[in-house]
Amino acid sequence: MPLPYRRADRVGEQIQRELSQLLLREVKDPRLGQVTITAVELTPDLKHARVFFAGLADVTARAGALAGLERAAGFLRGQVGRNLRLKYVPELSFIADDSLDRGLRIAALLKEVAPRDADG
Repeated sequence: MPLPYRRADRVGEQIQRELSQLLLREVKDPRLGQVTITAVELTPDLKHARVFFAGLADVTARAGALAGLERAAGFLRGQVGRNLRLKYVPELSFIADDSLDRGLRIAALLKEVAPRDADG
């Protein structure tokens, strides 16, 4: 039996879409030009949101993007609250999502280990 679809999941998806649009259209920080919001996890009480972002392979650029997101957090939170008309707008915590990097690294390692062709 599938788990019920929680309100926190639905609101998280809405926040993810809204943050993506805001980063694309409203935020002018050049450090955030290549940032993609990959997921938003909300606590069940909807008071705290963990926002995962990706898009930068360089560790220095990723740190700059994190600083830019933290600087814009108040603006982003206010816009999310206005646009989604939430009674309580969650505090936003930004976390770099390195799952894509890990996946690419695993794929590269598997390619190295895999036999070149069937002939040997």
